[in-house]
Amino acid sequence: MFVVALVAIAAAVVVGAPLAYRAARKHRRALEARIDTPDAVVEGRYVTIGGTQQWLQIRGEDRANPVLLVVHGGPGSPYSVFTPVLREWEKHFTVVHWDRRGAGRTLRRNGWPPAEELTFERMAEDGIEVAEYLRRHLRKDKLILMAGSMGTIVGLPMAQRRPDLFSAYVGTDFYVDMVANERQSRLATLARLRAAGNHKGVAALETLDEDPRTWDVAAWGRRMQWTMATDPTTPNGVFKLLFPLLLTKPDYSLLDVMAWLKGFGKVRDAMFEQFIRFDARVLGSRFEIPFHLFQGAQDVVTLTGPAVSYFDEVEAPHKSLVLIEGASHFAAFTQPQRFLAALRAVAA
Repeated sequence: MFVVALVAIAAAVVVGAPLAYRAARKHRRALEARIDTPDAVVEGRYVTIGGTQQWLQIRGEDRANPVLLVVHGGPGSPYSVFTPVLREWEKHFTVVHWDRRGAGRTLRRNGWPPAEELTFERMAEDGIEVAEYLRRHLRKDKLILMAGSMGTIVGLPMAQRRPDLFSAYVGTDFYVDMVANERQSRLATLARLRAAGNHKGVAALETLDEDPRTWDVAAWGRRMQWTMATDPTTPNGVFKLLFPLLLTKPDYSLLDVMAWLKGFGKVRDAMFEQFIRFDARVLGSRFEIPFHLFQGAQDVVTLTGPAVSYFDEVEAPHKSLVLIEGASHFAAFTQPQRFLAALRAVAA
């Protein structure tokens, strides 16, 4: 399975890479990330959310700036590892990253959560509590809510249930109908593999049933592996960007790295049956707050076409669509400056 292989590779790099080199890279990252403006906020803390100690990273150059609450995907992949890429964002927003149950530093503090706590419903409730905490702690009336990839499954109900907490919703790497998305993505990936004469990849995907509802998590992982490898825009770009940042995150020990990797795989496995049947339309397409979709124009993972179709159905006081050319999945992190320009328009 592709995630198992990636975890093994990353673990080998952690063990095999010279520790002095890693330390030097971490030091350089720390210098680049340093915030020393008079009204800065730079915090990393555990907060009791839903009866569980959950990790929040809060960073920004000016407390007067809007607060951006980032809901990570994965569903167990905290986005705080992208902090160096998003450093410019912190000049304009107070950026909050939240490690959900079973993920990152929340996993390291609490261990593996009981099965009944590892649900998207529970995470949406947690997210609302996080937002309420941030309003009090940062003395803000409302936050901007940004959800990426499988964070969509958490972020959408947060925005719909508690519009009083948020000034706007921003979706990216947007999942709509998982079954349809996986079916279409398999066919598109097969077409790329056939065009490239990649018989191994073709054989791997031809063994998958046409109906993704019959897949197990290993089958889904196989489809993801070949889709990312054949991404015409950024082949395997997600992991080429992600793992070097993970391994050199200034405030991460090796135990933090391993906790991140463990949560990345275990949460995905545990929640597969939930996310493979997700359909955003079941939640409805009416929002009481502005709705914004910022999507990689060539996203082959969370397909751009269905995301745009959903956007067309959205009813909201205001809505905007930004398609980022030359970007696939993780447009926020592969094109951070262009994404920031769109975010600043939301906050204006």
